[in-house]
Amino acid sequence: MLMLGQGMINTLLGLRSRIEGFSTETTGFIMTGQFIGMLVGALLAVRVISAVGHIRSFAAFASIMSVAVLAHVLYADPIFWFVLRLATGFCMAGMIMVVESWVNERSVNENRGKILSLYMITSYVGSGSGQFMLLLGDPAQFQLFVIASMVYSFALVPILLTRATAPKPITPQRMKFTKLFLTSPVGVIGTVCAGMSNSSLNGMGAVFAGESGLTLPQVSTFMAAAIFGGMLLQFPIGRISDRFDRRTVLIIAAGSTALLGLVVIWATGQDVIFLIAAIALYGGFSFTIYAISSSQVNDMADRDKLVQVSAGLLIAYGVGASIGPVVAAQFMTLAGPNGFFMFLIGVNCTLVVFTFVRIFQRRRHLEQKATFMPLGGMNVSSKQLYTAAVTAEQKSSDDSK
Repeated sequence: MLMLGQGMINTLLGLRSRIEGFSTETTGFIMTGQFIGMLVGALLAVRVISAVGHIRSFAAFASIMSVAVLAHVLYADPIFWFVLRLATGFCMAGMIMVVESWVNERSVNENRGKILSLYMITSYVGSGSGQFMLLLGDPAQFQLFVIASMVYSFALVPILLTRATAPKPITPQRMKFTKLFLTSPVGVIGTVCAGMSNSSLNGMGAVFAGESGLTLPQVSTFMAAAIFGGMLLQFPIGRISDRFDRRTVLIIAAGSTALLGLVVIWATGQDVIFLIAAIALYGGFSFTIYAISSSQVNDMADRDKLVQVSAGLLIAYGVGASIGPVVAAQFMTLAGPNGFFMFLIGVNCTLVVFTFVRIFQRRRHLEQKATFMPLGGMNVSSKQLYTAAVTAEQKSSDDSK
């Protein structure tokens, strides 16, 4: 339910900002508020959960989220909307933290990897399906905001009615960013680049589609295709990265993303089916970069530092995600709608060049690699479940020796 509402409101706000006459730069500023709020929430929301418990904190976050979504229709002002996005981002991070810690506690080491996979599939399906909820109303009216608010409110029901005992949240210690970077420069830069690319697509993709002449149903299909493409290619590319040097696979993924960005630009002048197919392939490769980069850092990190590493990577992703929509909007202002993918191509080409340089500077390490685990490309994970699954997989591997 959370991802259903999240997928819907992200696209809706991008479209509604343009309907309200906000410039592309202003729209990018508004959209980045969500990712800044999620970054702050990832760092601070655990304090709220620790103070009042999982159920009460989830109820508070969901209530604030519902109010903030409805408040957009009261006053169409960029600063006001930016503040609302900050609030929704913070609350979303808190609610995801509650969900992940709960799922993690109910899992055991033998099934955490499978549960994480199902969890990520659920996230992708929810976010992708949320795109088609835009067809229930007119983005220029208020009804879609009401529906989104209702979805967040419904997400409260299973949490409030449960008789299960809530888990005790754990506050992980964060690793210094310089130490994290020295552990794996490629992994950290890849995480930042993934944050920039994925947040831009999530926040400004609908604006690009609308300005490229797509109708509302086509915009919904465009965004859903990118998300579902990311879901379908996670495991195939991830398993390949388990067998070969992840940096080489990362180069292929980032290079393919850049190439497919060019294909998307070409497809904007063709039949819409070509554009949908191109963005599906683009999303398929783009959304794997975060998971591959995270796995690369886990390969290089000490096994007793995985929790700190994951917390640091979440910050790195959040920094990139907070920058992406603003810079993408500037490119769109300078070069039109195609400037959006020019920016994304530039980000991925930078990652390719940096990774090439690092391959020549550091040979492939000989230590056993961490098993690839999927990660969502929508920047909604607290990574608690991910870290536990990685740790469980490594322990299982050690026990089997």
